[in-house]
Amino acid sequence: MAARSLGRGVGRLVGVLRGRSGQAGRPLCAGSAPRGAALGFSGRAPAAAAATPGSYPALSAQAALEPAAFWGPLARDTLVWDTPYHTVWDCDFHTGRIGWFLGGQLNVSVNCLDQHVQKCPDSVALIWERDEPGTEVRITYRELLETTCRLANTLKRHGVNRGDRVAIYMPVSPLAVAAMLACARIGAVHTVVFAGFSAESLAGRINDAKCKVVITFNQGLRGGRVVELKKIVDEAVKICPTIQHVLVAHRTDNKVHMGDLDIPLEQEMAKEAPVCSPESMSSEDMLFLLYTSGSTGMPKGLVHTQAGYLLYAALTHKLVFDYQPGDVFGCVADIGWITGHSYVVYGPLCNGATSVLFESTPVYPDAGRYWETVQRLQISQFYGAPTAIRLLLRYGDSWVKKYDRSSLRTLGSVGEPINQEAWDWLHRVVGDSRCTLVDTWWQTETGGICIAPRPSEEGAEIVPGMAMRPFFGIIPVLMDEKGNVVEGGDVSGALCISQAWPGMARTIYGDHQRFIDAYFKAYPGYYFTGDGAHRTESGYYQITGRMDDVINISGHRLGTAEIEDAMADHPAVPETAVIGYPHAIKGEAAFAFIVLKDDAGDVDVVVNELKSAVATKIAKYAVPDQILVVKRLPKTRSGKVMRRLLRKIITSKVQDLGDTTTLEDPSVITEILSTFQKFKDKQAAAK
Repeated sequence: MAARSLGRGVGRLVGVLRGRSGQAGRPLCAGSAPRGAALGFSGRAPAAAAATPGSYPALSAQAALEPAAFWGPLARDTLVWDTPYHTVWDCDFHTGRIGWFLGGQLNVSVNCLDQHVQKCPDSVALIWERDEPGTEVRITYRELLETTCRLANTLKRHGVNRGDRVAIYMPVSPLAVAAMLACARIGAVHTVVFAGFSAESLAGRINDAKCKVVITFNQGLRGGRVVELKKIVDEAVKICPTIQHVLVAHRTDNKVHMGDLDIPLEQEMAKEAPVCSPESMSSEDMLFLLYTSGSTGMPKGLVHTQAGYLLYAALTHKLVFDYQPGDVFGCVADIGWITGHSYVVYGPLCNGATSVLFESTPVYPDAGRYWETVQRLQISQFYGAPTAIRLLLRYGDSWVKKYDRSSLRTLGSVGEPINQEAWDWLHRVVGDSRCTLVDTWWQTETGGICIAPRPSEEGAEIVPGMAMRPFFGIIPVLMDEKGNVVEGGDVSGALCISQAWPGMARTIYGDHQRFIDAYFKAYPGYYFTGDGAHRTESGYYQITGRMDDVINISGHRLGTAEIEDAMADHPAVPETAVIGYPHAIKGEAAFAFIVLKDDAGDVDVVVNELKSAVATKIAKYAVPDQILVVKRLPKTRSGKVMRRLLRKIITSKVQDLGDTTTLEDPSVITEILSTFQKFKDKQAAAK
């Protein structure tokens, strides 16, 4: 169907989704400053002294001691309400009860779209950086609202009602964002499933959520490769009895099989009006489900609700990254992860920002892709994963310096602790040693950033590779093995949070007891993050890794991240993964997997240098007993190293690898197994 017959907003989206560039995007419109000035300062923290009202220390203290007085005015001034709330918070970590802004009613899509359309309809909401380089597409707030409304009306026509669950299996694209907002508009609950998960993983999430509809594309494009999304959905829905319809949009011109459940999305949207009355939702109604891996292997459907989540996403986006009106915010995460939800979609759009949708990969068509995009789109803030930075580091500085990055003001890392070498390279090479670099710590469960170097007092120091400062209302506590609070500085322990905050997950869908057991049972009265942390003498926090990534070597507790950092400082070693394994004498020992640069030289020399580095930086007992050189590490599609698979390999439990559907490339397991076998054979021959 011709794009022009679909109406102004959706017509352009559909055209570009099918590969047509559409009309040129309009210039950015800064509009008025974002709502939410109640804090008294922007992302640039005040120069005021600690005791001054409105200063960072004063605000932190107020958020900790008077949560209602802190969050209440912020929620009132930042969000657009249909009905004011009567109670700011009602939370009890002992029972897992979490409620914010009770009695209030609002609609998230109105906060993300309508309020900006009223002020500055032609400001750019999204810049879609498509897989094909140099073919970006700009979508205005007016166009995104019209598209969202058409999609919302389409969902309603096909039986989706308030409270129903909708699965979104789509890559990063304007239509995927519109699908999320369309659900929010009609009060449906979306669950975005990363468009790279297997049919089995997709089906598991659909069935757990009891989804009524799936929205997908015929195909996806990533790194120049075609991904057969519709075929995967077809396979999944065979075992999903609750699915009534599959809405199929088109990213390519290729035809796909359309069965009885399948509905051509663009054609149906063309029949609908570009307006849709928003549902007025209670603050604690479900906004979305997002599944994350559980220790049992059964994915957990974490529930995020309306007002508290949106407020927290918007506020952290504004203050951690120093977002200013007119900035182009570049978070390169996929919308299938919480980072994409909070810092590609909800946070930026609530603030009226221009948000970049990055469909491609860091190395397509070459290792300059990120930086060429920064230059072309004039990106102000760049937010990505350490694993991508370490990958690009291997390609050298020339790919970065080839492009003008003067538009950048803030750099951010997310997903895992960033090692010293990667932090230094990102700051010195990418940021020309002039950009603020925020290493952010948070989780799917927290909804938004919890610990980061900013906001802070103006000019406050940033320690490389450290998350440092708790965000307003986040009260970290370190616990020892006996469940006692660890006081003072230069101490380590289990990272807990002692007080509720608006953005946190409310429950695990369908299993509140599991929610309590997972997060509130280990340390009653506290939220247990599952991570370990170190608090410095200055009171800054450094994440040391998952508690299940802690090794006990001869009675010495050691985070694997500490050993990894020590080795990653070696110029020939861009990536490392350390795991613990049983040892007859020590109890546990460390086993290191390392990736070497192509010009690393003599492997034996490098290995000896690494052992020496660990002994020097930590202690002799921390030196890995075994170091294995591999071509690459097993990673999820979001870039996290799957250490549990490495543990299975070296403990000869490869027949029980568990769920491997999140692996970027499953063939890496065979590759590492072969390398490990040769390693063992060589050791045996030497004895």
